[in-house]
Amino acid sequence: MNIIKRSGEEMEFERGKIAAAIRKANETVEDADKLTEARIERIAQQIEDFARTYDRALSVEEIQDLVETKIQEAGAHLVAKKYITYRFIQSLKRQHNTTDGEILTLINCTNEEAKQENANKNPTINSVQRDYMAGAVSKDVTKRLLLPEEVVKAHDAGILHFHDMDYYAQRMHNCDLVNLEDMLQRSAAPRSTARTRSRRRATSPRRSSRRWRPTSTAVSPSRSRTSRRSCR
Repeated sequence: MNIIKRSGEEMEFERGKIAAAIRKANETVEDADKLTEARIERIAQQIEDFARTYDRALSVEEIQDLVETKIQEAGAHLVAKKYITYRFIQSLKRQHNTTDGEILTLINCTNEEAKQENANKNPTINSVQRDYMAGAVSKDVTKRLLLPEEVVKAHDAGILHFHDMDYYAQRMHNCDLVNLEDMLQRSAAPRSTARTRSRRRATSPRRSSRRWRPTSTAVSPSRSRTSRRSCR
């Protein structure tokens, strides 16, 4: 019997790994709340028996969900809580964080993207490096915590480009400081609004195209010469 790893690869089901994960959570609670060793082995066996009833390989996440359920059914609620916390911590560890490497390349002046990104910024200057370092942290937070997973995947795949990730952690954009909601709602005016505007233009009084001219035609010779010079 196999299970499907997070990478998509199939590997052999190992009941011992399930029991070991339950023991780690079990060791963090008081003795009165602990599962016995026999109960841990029984839970692991139940999960194996349950997985065999499927005509397909279960994923790691499905197996872990079963572990949580079986621990709860055994009445060891504190152990289940610790197991859930353990899963969460392991999930965070699996999230590959490239921020440290990016910051080191900025400090060592080996980041080619930073060198070519903006001709007005010299990445060898300390103040510019600090700006890029803050941007690297913002991009990491934006990808991991702020944006929906499908948006991040589409950005990484080149399907779309999410602009100014290096500023988005502050809920702002660098190049286009606009209210997107207002822009999308008001950029295309409804037909009724367009008709109202056209009616207003049609009914508004038209200004006279004739310019005012002085009634007197007497101009001094000196002023006439000045005027002619200025017009040349």
